[in-house]
Amino acid sequence: MDPAVWSQFIRENWLVIVIALVLLFAVINLIKTVLKWAIVIAIVAGLFIYSGVTLDQIGNAVNKVTDGTVSTLKSEAQDMMLKEAKDAKYTSGGDGTFTITTPNLEVKGAAGEDKVEVIFRGVSLGKWSMTDTTQTFIEEARKNQ
Repeated sequence: MDPAVWSQFIRENWLVIVIALVLLFAVINLIKTVLKWAIVIAIVAGLFIYSGVTLDQIGNAVNKVTDGTVSTLKSEAQDMMLKEAKDAKYTSGGDGTFTITTPNLEVKGAAGEDKVEVIFRGVSLGKWSMTDTTQTFIEEARKNQ
């Protein structure tokens, strides 16, 4: 238990601590049964739980998991592009747009644009900038047309 962490917590959450102390004194003075100690323990436990985990920490954890999942999906999609390029079906729209489909991928874009939309196993991975992998995939799909 680092004193600097506790000091920072007290400075940031002094109002919550004051409210908890007022509730503790009110419970101790007004209630004279075993229930009193259950309420006191619940308030103290709530403060400890509140001090240990902040919403920022939860948000950071969720962001890390999301970023890790998206990067894993992106690398899997790129590997799949290389493996399924020979089976890719290229469909050209009349306005310069194209769609490339494989069993696991769908790539949509327009001629001359720097970005394509990638859908991997039904999950949109957003718009990707053209890389060597995506360019090779598109060229291979055009050859299969």
